[in-house]
Amino acid sequence: MKMDRAVSASELKELSRSRLMTDVKAVVADAEDYLAASAGQSGEACAEARMKLERTLGEVKAQVVGATRAVSEKTRAVARASDAYAHENPWESIAVGAGVGLLLGWLIGRR
Repeated sequence: MKMDRAVSASELKELSRSRLMTDVKAVVADAEDYLAASAGQSGEACAEARMKLERTLGEVKAQVVGATRAVSEKTRAVARASDAYAHENPWESIAVGAGVGLLLGWLIGRR
């Protein structure tokens, strides 16, 4: 069951990354449209491009805030689960820590 959570979290991360990249590309495209419209024209075309750019920027900002919250909540959940596991299984946690320490010491000592 823990593996299912890891897979879905990984899929969620990839989906979020994909959406963010799509939105960033949209912002860049809108900014290019705005620059192209403002270079040779003024007035209605420029105002329309500006409104489109502002709308897209607002959407991207909202998604970045949402993604940041999701990552923060997931990090807190993992920290709580790790803390609970360490409190429920202190000797196993000590053994894992000691094993990692020995492995790192061995790897560093080989240099």
